[in-house]
Amino acid sequence: MSKPVIKQQTISSRLDRNIAALLERRRQKAATATLQEKAAAAITRFAGSMIFVYIHALVFGGWIVINVGLLPILPAFDPSMVVLAMVASVEAIFISTFVMISQNRMAEADDKRADLNLQISLLAEHETTQLLSIVTAIAEKFGLDLAQKQEIAELQEDVTPEGVLDTIDKISGGANGRSEGRGPEGNV
Repeated sequence: MSKPVIKQQTISSRLDRNIAALLERRRQKAATATLQEKAAAAITRFAGSMIFVYIHALVFGGWIVINVGLLPILPAFDPSMVVLAMVASVEAIFISTFVMISQNRMAEADDKRADLNLQISLLAEHETTQLLSIVTAIAEKFGLDLAQKQEIAELQEDVTPEGVLDTIDKISGGANGRSEGRGPEGNV
């Protein structure tokens, strides 16, 4: 006897398609990563795990216990702990470098997502503007009085990214990033 196939309920097939497209894009991005990028990501993932913490607690703890003489069965090999400090410092340099490499990749992905969000928002704004124009035309055709004609006319204007960026720069005080009427720390 065969098991019945249970179809999972979703919000829409478009949502399913979009999720599948995003997951496929992530898979493609992971597949095209260089060996160096994959190594940096793996090292960063490991360095951010509890296993890494446990290993370091054991190794550094054992190193300290042996070298302060609490474990007399082994001779002290670094009584001044200089070698331990050097090992920890070199390890910190490399781990911070790998973390920065991973953060750069994440920042690049964030920039791409922000660009995509901007494009979708601009498209939605343009479509909304067009819909408002159509609804206004229909209302005028039927002779309906629109009380907010000035506001509707304003909303029907296309918004350009350049216009928005120029307005943000103007309000925030231009290229220096300081708002008008604010001090050096940005406080009123």
